Amino acid sequence: MNKRCVALTDEQYRESISLLRSGFILDEKLIKPNERIAAVEVLQATLGLRLGDTLKLKMCSFIKDGNRYRLDIKEQKTGKMRTFTVPIEVYSFIQDYAISKGISSDAKLFDISERQVERHLNKVFSRMGLPLRQYGTHSARKLFATKVYVENDYNIELVRVLLQHSSVVTTQRYIGIQQKQVEDALAGTVVNLV
Repeated sequence: MNKRCVALTDEQYRESISLLRSGFILDEKLIKPNERIAAVEVLQATLGLRLGDTLKLKMCSFIKDGNRYRLDIKEQKTGKMRTFTVPIEVYSFIQDYAISKGISSDAKLFDISERQVERHLNKVFSRMGLPLRQYGTHSARKLFATKVYVENDYNIELVRVLLQHSSVVTTQRYIGIQQKQVEDALAGTVVNLV
């Protein structure tokens, strides 16, 4: 688990995707657009996949299941099987990406190394003025986790299941719930006893 890495905010995520798609200047050098890494970051932020698992995906990894699609993957880090529904918008996005790049169903969607993704994202985060010791390849996955947590009434167990963590404590550390935040939340729920 990357404990030092923090989640991107929605605004930072949108800016990073925009920079990846348009290219930018960094230290007087042109950094070319990179739709492939943009697509990797989109999948991490929308499906909560680790980078290594994202890079192994193929179009045939997405299985039609009635009127929806699902992924059945064996996680690289944990060796655990993970099965989950893929929102149709995400499936359509990745299908359009594969078609536009001429990627066959059984070919890797992202023929790139984790290190290449990390180096390119470091350039994006540098351009955005974000400290590289805090932002990295896990920041989009942590955005996913944080959004699920907040948008589902702070259901930490749901986030734990989606991330396949072994304990809620691990998930709390992962999304950065600090003891003060817990205490503040509890203090805010005290009813008037008088």
